[in-house]
Formats: sequence, structure tokens, C-alpha cells
Amino acid sequence: MRLSYGLSLEQTQKLIMTPELRQAITILQLSALELTSYVDQQILENPLLEVAEENPVNKEETEAPAASEEAYPEQKWEFDWQEYFQDRDERPFLQQERSDHVSRQQGEPFITSAPTLQEYLLEQLHVQPPDIALSLCEYIVGNLDDNGYLAISVEEIAQEQNVTIEEAEQALVIIQGLDPLGIGARSLEECLRLQLPLIPDCPAEMKEFLGQLENLAAGRLQKIAQTLKVSLCRIQELGDLIRNNLDPKPGRRFSGPDEVRLIIPDVVVEEIEGEYIILVNDTTVPRLGINDAYRKALSQEQGTETRKFVEQKLNSAAWLIRSIEQRRMTLYKVAKEIVQQQTSFLRHGITYLKPLTLRDIAEQVGVHESTVSRATSNKYIQTPRGVFQLKFFFANSLGKEQGVTTESIKQILREIVTNEDPKNPYSDQKISLLLKEKGIDISRRTVAKYRDELRIPTTTVRKRY
Repeated sequence: MRLSYGLSLEQTQKLIMTPELRQAITILQLSALELTSYVDQQILENPLLEVAEENPVNKEETEAPAASEEAYPEQKWEFDWQEYFQDRDERPFLQQERSDHVSRQQGEPFITSAPTLQEYLLEQLHVQPPDIALSLCEYIVGNLDDNGYLAISVEEIAQEQNVTIEEAEQALVIIQGLDPLGIGARSLEECLRLQLPLIPDCPAEMKEFLGQLENLAAGRLQKIAQTLKVSLCRIQELGDLIRNNLDPKPGRRFSGPDEVRLIIPDVVVEEIEGEYIILVNDTTVPRLGINDAYRKALSQEQGTETRKFVEQKLNSAAWLIRSIEQRRMTLYKVAKEIVQQQTSFLRHGITYLKPLTLRDIAEQVGVHESTVSRATSNKYIQTPRGVFQLKFFFANSLGKEQGVTTESIKQILREIVTNEDPKNPYSDQKISLLLKEKGIDISRRTVAKYRDELRIPTTTVRKRY
């Protein structure tokens, strides 16, 4: 075999990730709130971008059309900048300034800030008698975790504050007397003991019963009954008193500012006369336009540095506007197809949720699976049945032959447990047989797995005597 050099032409295709393409991909996977921040940052970086003003008198002419297939035909996005600015000159009403009282009438979401656990306790400490060790009590409050438990030992408190253990214990007693009861406990048993005054006519055996919390959690009621020498019914009554009156985590009712989460839906679905209307929620995203002040730079001679700079920024601004419009249209098409596929769920509930994959939506919309994945990533949809993540509708299936999702199976399992006889609850094997009667063939292990995910206890714990 002889090797030789030669020249040949070969036609190939390859994808080049340009900065513009990367920007379009980034914009597609941003949520409405993230897109607002991204656009604000681009406005700061690109002087040619500006927020397009909306005239209240001519609102119908200037308002962007709703996201629909008719509103977004295929466009080539070829820009003639002189013609663009000339068209703006022919509509002088776009240059009118809105009055302040009209421009500020758009509502903004505000969240009231509730006091944190530490703030609530310190407020109570400051109205205590002046003879208490205020600084020592404040130090203890600062070492409580989010659930209200003491995160360090009394010995560490005494060592850090240069006090005796007795003084640290006295300060801890003061903290444990504050509202809510159970604060400052060092264990679950101590936390529940501090809350016993909340139980009306607290039984005498309750204090001894709190020493059996580990057996109670494991469902070993027989062992507790033998230890306390009471009936099984009495054990369940004591357990019900604890569940209904005491809080194992008294500090969780206080939420700090970092725990507040505001969800702005990216898509809104409204039912009008039996039909579902899809609206892309982009009210928080500023409407972008091109600054008129740079038109003179375009009339300068070719090759000047100023003109090159303006053209570069114009292309960047045009691509940003195009990417935002393309994101809106893609999100609309994906949401529309999801609603069409899951109409039964929207009308009848979770048990009618159909198996759905990214490929199913991609084939109907005419895009790649990765595009559907980016369009539904970190985005929420508001429906008549509540607010859901778009990923929620891509439910897993147990097989094409069954055509049922895991979420619907969990809902049926929950209904079976709710309607069972509490004195004779169903075992996992029995639930598996009941599901087979409904046409759902799953094993006992799968039933146990779904039951654990739903936090439904075992048969022993659910049984009522």
C-alpha cells in the first residue's frame, strides 16, 4: 500500500457556537424574573438600548401583541437603520412622555417581613425584670437553631461567657419560659415537656409516656403499653394528644427574610368558555428599543471608528431583541402543546395526568429536545388548578401498555389509605392487589416505595385499637 499526498474538496456541516447563539440559549432558559435582571444588565452595558416608552393615549398602537402564532410570523431580521429611525420620526407620539401618575400605576409585589425567632425572643427579653442577666440571655438566644433548639451545651455557654454553670442554667430557664413554649430545649423530649401546659387536663402518665418517644415513632405500642401498664387504646390517646397539641419544632413558624420565596409564573393559563388560553407573562420584562441619539453616528462616513462602534452595538441590541422575541414564541408553543396534552389533568385532577416526555413535545413543536428542556427549565405555569413547574407535566410512565403516571398512582394510593378501615389497615401486598384490580400492575416493593415518598406510615403505625 502506497501513501501519497493529494488535494480534495469535501463539503461538511458543523455547528459553531457564536456569542450570539450562546446568548440566545441563555435567554431561553431564563425565568421571567431572571430575564428582567439580565435585560437590566444589558441596558447598562449597551448605550444604544433603551426602555421603550408606552403612550397611554395610543396604547393599542404601541402595545406588543399577545404571544400567539399569528403575532409572530417568520422574520428574517434584516435591519435598515436609517429606515428604522425614519419610521420613528413619522410617529411623534412615541416621543411623548407619560405623566408620573400614569407611569407608576403598575402594581408591584410587596411582601411583609415577619419577625425572626431571634427578634421575637429579644423583644420579650427587653421587657423582663432588670435583675436578669440580659447579655447572657441574648447570647443563648443567638445560639438557637431555626427549630428553636439550643445548638451548644450549657458548659460551653458558661465557658464562653465566664459564668458558672448554675448561672447559665438559670438564664436558660428564663429563655425556656418565653413564648413559644419549647424554645431552648436540648432534646425532643425536653421540648415536649416544656409544652405540657398546652394540653388541657394533662394526664398524669404523660411525663412518663414522653420517655417512650423512640418506641412511639417505631410503632411499638405493645412495648409501651407493657412498660406503662396501660391499654393500647390509652397509648394511642396519649400519642394523639402529643400530635394535636404539641409542636416538635416550635421555631419553624418564624421565617427569616431569606426563606421568603416569591414565584412569578412565566406562563398563565386561563379557562374561557371551556377553552384554555395561554398567555406568556412578560410584564416584568422591559420593552426594548433603540436610542434615537445615535442616528447621527450612522450618517457619518464609512470606516470611522464611531460608526463601527455604533454598528457593533446596534447588531448586539438587535440580536438581544430577537432572542427575547424568539424565547417568547418558543415558550408559547411549548406551553400550548403541554396544555393540549394535559387537558384532562386541568379538567379532572391529578389522577388524569398523562405520561409525557420531552421528545413528545419536541416532535409536535418542531424543535430539538434540548430546546424544550431549556424552555421549561426553572419556569412556572399558573393554571386553574394551581401553580406548577413546567417540568411537573413531564410525568414518568410505568410503560406504554399501562399509560399511567407515577403521580396518579400515588394519588390513588393515598385515596386507598384514606378510605381504609383504621382498625384493619391494608398491607402493602393488599394495596398492590387493589391497584391490580384498577388495571395498575405494580409490585409490593413499588407500593412501599411510593408509600414512603408520600410519608404514609406502615400498617403497624396506622392501626387504631
